[in-house]
Amino acid sequence: MQGNILRRAAAAAALLLLGAAGAQAHPDNDRGPGNGCRALPGWHQLKSALQRAVADESSGLDLQMWATLVDRDGVVCAVAFSGADRGAQWPGSRVISAQKANAANAFSLQGGAGTPKFPNGLALSTANLYAAVQPGGSLFGLPHTNPVDTDTAYGGNPANHGQSNDYMVGRRIGGVNVFGGGVALYNSSRKIVGGLGVSGDTSCADHMIGWRLRRYLDLDFLGGLFPVSGDPQRPDNIVFDIGANGVSAGGFGHPTCLFTGSPGVLPPVR
Repeated sequence: MQGNILRRAAAAAALLLLGAAGAQAHPDNDRGPGNGCRALPGWHQLKSALQRAVADESSGLDLQMWATLVDRDGVVCAVAFSGADRGAQWPGSRVISAQKANAANAFSLQGGAGTPKFPNGLALSTANLYAAVQPGGSLFGLPHTNPVDTDTAYGGNPANHGQSNDYMVGRRIGGVNVFGGGVALYNSSRKIVGGLGVSGDTSCADHMIGWRLRRYLDLDFLGGLFPVSGDPQRPDNIVFDIGANGVSAGGFGHPTCLFTGSPGVLPPVR
């Protein structure tokens, strides 16, 4: 009888192994970067450009930063940090940068997408979303609509965070973050190809660094898009128009921060 039990256990284990092998081979379980990542810069380019953007931005607290790229489907393509090692930046900002990338991509539109009011497209930075999600705002509750995938956010070996083999790469992170640091990415054909998120400083400095980083990655071809900021040369720029009553005059406002820089000094989009 004991022999029969052992044989059945061995057979069950073999079936489990075969099932696991089949699951790994199935294309839906492929954890490599998606095809959309081919349209975006790689890890080395992201890291180099991030370090340049951090060095060039003087506002905020002068802290080190995390940056994440996602493709149009929300698949994480690259994660990098600017400091000497992964402990040189706020650990919590890694996932925040990914949320911002996802949100900026998820709520920006391609030109010619059947929108008469926005024929050339509509780009919303995460800074543009702040006012509308506050209590009483038209988008109140938005941050709860696309939850973060916790396995993607916290799985894998932390030693790989910010490296080319970061566990988030090739997975959909989800998440909606509604303060500065996330911008949509448009290539030279004015096609939206994904989103970029940075985090690690004040939310205002995050936006400024993210804006510069998008330029250095050569993905800021937004000229002609509807200027939610009121500035056609910087259509999705951060807006500081929240009054003493807490209401944004234009509906796309964001609070100021410690050592806030002037958004008007950021390079115009192309």
